[in-house]
Formats: sequence, C-alpha cells, structure tokens
Amino acid sequence: MIKKILVDVDCGVDDAQAIMLALAAPNVKLLGITCVHGNTTVENVCKNTLRILKACKKLEVPVFKGAARSILGDRINAGHLHGQDGLGDVPDPDAPGLELVQKEHAVSAMIRIVNENPGEVSLVATAPLTNLALAVRMDPSLPSKLRGLYIMGGNTESRGNTTVCGEFNFTADPEAAYIVLNDYQCPTYLSCWEFTCYHTLPWEFCGEWLAQDSDKARFMARIFRYTMEAAQTERIQKEFANGPGFTSCDSYAMAAAVDDSFVTESDHYPVTVELTGTHTRGMMVVSHASFLEKNHKAFIVKKVDMEKFKKMMMDALK
Repeated sequence: MIKKILVDVDCGVDDAQAIMLALAAPNVKLLGITCVHGNTTVENVCKNTLRILKACKKLEVPVFKGAARSILGDRINAGHLHGQDGLGDVPDPDAPGLELVQKEHAVSAMIRIVNENPGEVSLVATAPLTNLALAVRMDPSLPSKLRGLYIMGGNTESRGNTTVCGEFNFTADPEAAYIVLNDYQCPTYLSCWEFTCYHTLPWEFCGEWLAQDSDKARFMARIFRYTMEAAQTERIQKEFANGPGFTSCDSYAMAAAVDDSFVTESDHYPVTVELTGTHTRGMMVVSHASFLEKNHKAFIVKKVDMEKFKKMMMDALK
C-alpha cells in the first residue's frame, strides 16, 4: 500500500536525513514539504529543502514556506549544531532558487492537502509545531482527517537539550506544542528526546553509511561534517545511554510513519506542555495517573527495530 506523507520541517541536517529516508522508501508518496522556523530562518529552511530535493533528483515535490516565528513572536536557532544556514554552512553555488517555492502558504497547503486526501495522510512534524497549530486553528476538523501524526519533539524525563527541562522543538514554540498535543485528536506518535538518546547509531555505522558510492552519500557527507564535529563533544555524547554514537532525531519519526512495524514498544498516555514554569516552560508533561482530564492519549515511542532503521538509513543514500 502506498503511504501518503506530508512533512513539516525546519531543515537542519537531521531533517535532511528524514526527507531522504522518505524519498527512498518505495511505498511512500511525499505529497509536499512545509517549512517553518527552527534550526535556522524559514528562508534558509526553504533553500535547504530545495537543495535536498535536488540532491535526490526530486524537485517535483512541492515546497511551501510557513511561519517565520513562534506564535508569541520569539525565535531561537540551532546554529551551534547545524551551522548558521542549517546545513553545515557548506557553500552551494548551484543551489535551487527560492522562486521554486510554491506561492501558497504552508499552512493553507497543509489544510488543502489533508482535505484532498481525507484519512490517507500521515503528517510528520520534525520542527517547532507553529504551522500545525495555526492549521488546526484555521480548520479545527483537520486532525480528524489525518491517518496519523508523527512528531519528533518533547521529552519524558525532564532532560532538556535547549533549556534545563526543554527539548528544542517544543521549547522553540511551547504554545504551538500545547495546541497540537491538545487539539490533534488523531493517532499521535511521539519520538521524544530521551528516546533518541537511548537509540544512537555507532559512529562506525555512520562511516559505512557515508562511504557509499553515490551522489547522495557524498552530499550528506558534506553537509553532515559540521554536525558530526559538534555532536562528538563530550557534553552531547554523555547524553547517550548506549555509548558514543550519533542520533538522527527526525529520522525516527519518519521511519515510524514509513513502516508501521518499526515501533516495537510504546507507552500510551495523555500528554500536554508546560507553559509557565520558571525552569520547565516547554517541557512535555506525561500523565501516568488520571490527573490530566483528557480522553486523547499519545503513543510515546520507547523501542524500535534498529536493524530496520539502519537499512532505511543506508537505502536513503544509495
């Protein structure tokens, strides 16, 4: 069965890896890519997305520009990890121009695409959730028409990677994350920060992955160099429970959308987002008891088939 996927990105290097994973999957039809602020500016996100599509010879996939800032108007970036441009600050004189970005706004495109394919679209969100929050405010029926929602974001053990207790995507727009976790009453799968820390890939695998004799592997090796150097610092490596390695955070959410059997164990709890705490703003809250008066529960991914993941990652660069 062909799976229809729409992906919302802030196009750092792990978003690039997730997009390439989807493009390589034989059972996937990528309906479009919506762009939002996050790892870099939304303009850079659009440019980066077009560069990835060009590298994969898939420029026919439509790209849409979305929100430039959070709902409250704030913006942070991850230049320390992804480079200021989001893709490792590697010059690309042949990069596609922004004239290839669709005129339709990303939020309008998201609503339109889902409504044109009711019950068939898996929405994969690997970025701050601003576009998704705006979309559900414009069309409250949107979540009921999704096949599923797959989010890379949030945390389950109060371990922050951006603030003391906040994961980057949720911290970049806590209000949007709050709206999405409360208003999207559809099957929701969360690949949270701590989960990715427990499922790193060995650096030896990374070497084999990038050594493949293909234009896509050479492209990834160029844009990934900056992030690899940053990721190998002691501060980041000590987060990883199963030893030194790298984690393609966004690719886990994409893999779950691509292959239903990828997730082997998950918890099922109501979740929300803290908006006011001094140290906990942006932190995901998991209700293990019945204190949150919510009927909707999210699937919090705990374990996945890492051999399948390695194969999907390898296939993405062939």
